Amino acid sequence: MEFQKVLETRRSVRKYDPNVSVTREQMEELIRAAQEAPSWKNSQTGRYYCVLSEEIVNKIRKNCLPGARNAEKSEHAALIVTTFVHNRAGFQTDGTPDNELGNGWGCYDLGLQNANLILKATDLGLSTLIMGLREADKLREILSIPETETIAAVIAVGKAAEEPTRKPRKEISEIAKFF
Repeated sequence: MEFQKVLETRRSVRKYDPNVSVTREQMEELIRAAQEAPSWKNSQTGRYYCVLSEEIVNKIRKNCLPGARNAEKSEHAALIVTTFVHNRAGFQTDGTPDNELGNGWGCYDLGLQNANLILKATDLGLSTLIMGLREADKLREILSIPETETIAAVIAVGKAAEEPTRKPRKEISEIAKFF
């Protein structure tokens, strides 16, 4: 798919087709796309916990996605829990932060990686929903996520069973200043 079309057609989807399952191979393509994003000093601190098992997906939906009806919105989708290794991106080897953002750089890098991931999903004919309302401690327990990683989001991935309309975008003059 042409890149501009990927950008313009990507939508957050809240209803997935129960007859189409995401494959491990598709998940691996998404992770490879995420890896192409830049990261602070090439630290590559993003980590992905890919949940394809219907049993584990349902356990996570039931126990870890209580807010904003996220359990309902992610029904029939595979899940990716995205994390980053803290105290690496934006830090010197002795552990001192490079600037006042500290672990904010790990989150920033993961955001870049997640953007690549969801755009690749669109390219593959899949849809996504990034969910920030999640129970991190329960996710950590279910998926054995180490304490050295910060859990950022859960991304639902599947074949859309709806076609959300494109929301209007602000004018450039509202969001940018040119000097």
